[in-house]
Amino acid sequence: MMKVFLLRFGELFLKGGNKKVFEAALEKDIKKKVEDIPCVFTKTQGRYVISNFEESQTNEIKKRLSRVFGLCSFSLADEVDSSREEIEAFLSKIDLKGKAFKVELKRADKSFPLTSMEYVKILGGVVLDNNPSSSVDLYEPQTTIYVDIRMNKKTYIFTEIIKGQGGLPLATSGKALLLLSGGIDSPVAGYMMAKRGLMLDALHFYSYPYTSEKAKEKVFRLAKKLTNFVGHIKIHAISFTKVQEAIHMNCGEEFMITIMRRIMMRIAERICERDGLGAIVTGESLGQVASQTMQSMMVTNSVVKNLPFFRPCVGMDKEEIVKIAKDIDTFDISIEPYEDCCTVFLPKNPVIKPNLKRVEREESFLNLDELIEDALATEEEILI
Repeated sequence: MMKVFLLRFGELFLKGGNKKVFEAALEKDIKKKVEDIPCVFTKTQGRYVISNFEESQTNEIKKRLSRVFGLCSFSLADEVDSSREEIEAFLSKIDLKGKAFKVELKRADKSFPLTSMEYVKILGGVVLDNNPSSSVDLYEPQTTIYVDIRMNKKTYIFTEIIKGQGGLPLATSGKALLLLSGGIDSPVAGYMMAKRGLMLDALHFYSYPYTSEKAKEKVFRLAKKLTNFVGHIKIHAISFTKVQEAIHMNCGEEFMITIMRRIMMRIAERICERDGLGAIVTGESLGQVASQTMQSMMVTNSVVKNLPFFRPCVGMDKEEIVKIAKDIDTFDISIEPYEDCCTVFLPKNPVIKPNLKRVEREESFLNLDELIEDALATEEEILI
């Protein structure tokens, strides 16, 4: 008998002929998450098992497994040989301290001599014999004892199922570019798309001297939080100062945000084309601010010709976004009072339903190609 982690994956069973590709990506991520912890990783039918770890590492392994996309759940379990003697001997030692209980049995190994219905009744009796002050409650038990008989001739016994991240394993959906500001929404958007199998690069615009070094460092710290889930992120940091000054000097004030975001998207597309990134990810939520109306999004989208936009927060309200930010531990950093470039030269009355032709006319007063090239020339790449 020994303590192990029993890992379960969910959506992967839907993948048909591609299932092995998804399983390989999941295995790679799990191994990467625990690579510095001495342990053994094995696979059995429909399950992964992590064993031979020090008891002192139990909580650390649990924390890391909770950040693996593609795992639907996992349990800290006791592994015993799949014989009636071993299983029943273990259950006879369980002390329920008078709690109502039930036993749930999975019998993946169909060569086991009793059916699930037959054996679960026997096991319930074994537990009850050793806990005469307890009772069986199939509907509202205080404790559920799970018994999972696998085809590797091992049985796993546990009382807790820990919810995993779910979603798809990292890198199974390609790689995208996340526009990462210092706010609440964009880290959440990155997390949500990573959960759908995307690896991420991040693009951050800064505006020295209008924004401080602290604002830039804040974004690096947000990216660091995301690496708990995605392993690493390359940040493309670009100075946006000259672009914003040119817009401020040459274009109508009310179009400042719209034109600024259109130039950001042009730069993002250039980086995606150069680095082989397949989509642009933003933290926009419909109607949240002036630049996130349906008309504003359409006008912004129009400059990007060959890439999809992913806006996972688009239908969420702020409370929903904040909850996820707290869950992934980015919220406290996001609300630190360091301004990002989107607050520079902020107009009092930004246009909320921009007309594309009018925006294009305002942009005609700018040398867009030169501004974009100058901005790209300031690019720094930082691996987090």
